[in-house]
Amino acid sequence: MIGIQNIQLQYNDRRIFDGVSFLINPSDKIGLVGSNGAGKSTLLKIINGEISSDGGHISKPKGFKIGYLPQELPLYDGRTVWEEAESALSEVKSIEAKIEEINHQLATREDYESDSYLGIIEDLNHLTERFNMVGGYTYHGDLEKILAGLGFKSEDFHRQTTEFSGGWRMRIELAKLLLSPHDLLLLDEPTNHLDIHSIVWLESFLSDYEGAIVMVSHDRAFLDNITKRTVEVVKGKVFDYPVSYTKFTNFRAERREQQMLALKNQDKEIKHTEQLIEKFRYKASKASFAQNLIKKLDNMDRIEIDDDDSRKINFRFPPAPRAGKIVVKSEKVGKSYDEKVIFKNVDLEVVRHDKVAFVGQNGQGKSTLVKIIAEKLAHHGNLELGHNVDIGYYAQEQAKTLDGNITLLQTIEDAAPEDLRKRARDFLGSFLFSGEDVEKKVKVLSGGEKGRLALCKLLLHPHNLLVMDEPTNHLDMRSKEMLKNALANYDGTLIVVSHDRYFLQGLTDKIFEFREGKVKEFVGSIDEYLEARKFDDFRQVEHKAKEEVAAQKSSSSKNDREERKQLDRDLRKAEKLVKNLESKIEDMETKLSDLDDKLNDPEKFKIISAEDPNFYQKYEADQEKLVKLMTDWELALKDYEKLEKKSS
Repeated sequence: MIGIQNIQLQYNDRRIFDGVSFLINPSDKIGLVGSNGAGKSTLLKIINGEISSDGGHISKPKGFKIGYLPQELPLYDGRTVWEEAESALSEVKSIEAKIEEINHQLATREDYESDSYLGIIEDLNHLTERFNMVGGYTYHGDLEKILAGLGFKSEDFHRQTTEFSGGWRMRIELAKLLLSPHDLLLLDEPTNHLDIHSIVWLESFLSDYEGAIVMVSHDRAFLDNITKRTVEVVKGKVFDYPVSYTKFTNFRAERREQQMLALKNQDKEIKHTEQLIEKFRYKASKASFAQNLIKKLDNMDRIEIDDDDSRKINFRFPPAPRAGKIVVKSEKVGKSYDEKVIFKNVDLEVVRHDKVAFVGQNGQGKSTLVKIIAEKLAHHGNLELGHNVDIGYYAQEQAKTLDGNITLLQTIEDAAPEDLRKRARDFLGSFLFSGEDVEKKVKVLSGGEKGRLALCKLLLHPHNLLVMDEPTNHLDMRSKEMLKNALANYDGTLIVVSHDRYFLQGLTDKIFEFREGKVKEFVGSIDEYLEARKFDDFRQVEHKAKEEVAAQKSSSSKNDREERKQLDRDLRKAEKLVKNLESKIEDMETKLSDLDDKLNDPEKFKIISAEDPNFYQKYEADQEKLVKLMTDWELALKDYEKLEKKSS
């Protein structure tokens, strides 16, 4: 258990935390939520000990291990993917090196009866037990499973980390975190750099994780499927709900309604009290009563309504002009950069009113094909747009195309047709830009605000094909919901690139999967596609396992002879060790038996104790040696029996 107790924090004039307290129990799966700037990431850093609070403290058991994944991490060069991921296993690697050194000594030494030889055997037993406890015998398989789950292929394992983009290198950092044992994981937007399949894998991994987890995420499906508890940060305080995110939103709405009702009643009470004060303050006989009422008002705890972050972008796309039946058609389309092939021989057809999702790993060409459709990027093969198709394009880097030196109002006025310019403020208001906000320069906007402005521009012209590349990046959950509703009600054709399952659920009816240079069509919902893909992956794993078994059988025949020789050597060595220990035990028992006879004879004991004052201490030491010899013999006998069984 870890306790967050009365945490206080202030930056300049802004109060970030004002008495934040809650407990994290073993195996808790907690979603940490709140509006942008509420302090979620800051709270994770305080729990991890990266920054200090102004007051309060974090209590945790001795030896408690915390793993922390921030949104950005320093990345290191000079290693392969496997070596970098393996660097998280410092204890395992250290023990492995010690075991290897001891085994080398045992193979080269022949002083089987010496105390030092028995000592290193005892060390080997302790190290082997610890190695097993920290996952030493399974870490190769665990590491391969985690890297594969996060999207790396086996041929990637031995490539230098510098060959990968920042997003892929963040996956390596995530792999290191998942590979090491921790009592608590702190995850800040862990799905930021993952594709949809890696997100599904990570979701399954974290659901089965034995330790506690506190995570910040804007992926609603990810939160719902992992967390069982939601802690909301609001105005420097936290509210704790024992439910997943979707259920929390319902509870939160109920809480705000209760606050609104309580505030309404308090306002009535205040108004009535002020009327009484005004009525009696100038009457001498009631002056004391009026002063008491004034004190009552001064001491009253005013009810505060939680931040109303329920504001949502509120819009509908204009009706789509009619297009031909075939909106987009490609034949043998491909794209290469120098010798690197992104994809080839892509045949696809998008029909009027289709709502299509492009999914697949990063770097497989989703955005590239979008650019071929929307920007006429040079390519191989033939791609045609249908009759009267008018494209509205939201690029992944759309926000970067905005002119940062003009205002929001000027941006919309410049882009709008003549008849819509006078409604520029209304359009901006639908995307939460109002009042003085519209006079801000674009360059001062956050990433999310620039994304909303780019979406606003799409409303200025009626399009019958919307091509959207990661449109939910930087949008909060409520804004995502409104965009999803607007697209669901859109009467044109939609092509959308997204890794957000919740956003795609109920929105798209056709999937194009980008994988290993090919594009494959799947007709159905995102959930149906993921279920089908899971089954295909299982069949591939099963087939691969059969191939591996066959390969092992083929190679094992070559190694049998050497393995048998080594086994015979180990068996002879183990048998000799057992016999040596039995001989030492027999000698020690004989020695102790003679000493027992002397101890039982008072005359002999008197003579011996006079000759050797330390006789009894030596006697006890010999008894301890016998106990140790018996323990070593039992362990050696077990090893011998295992080898004998293996040999038979």
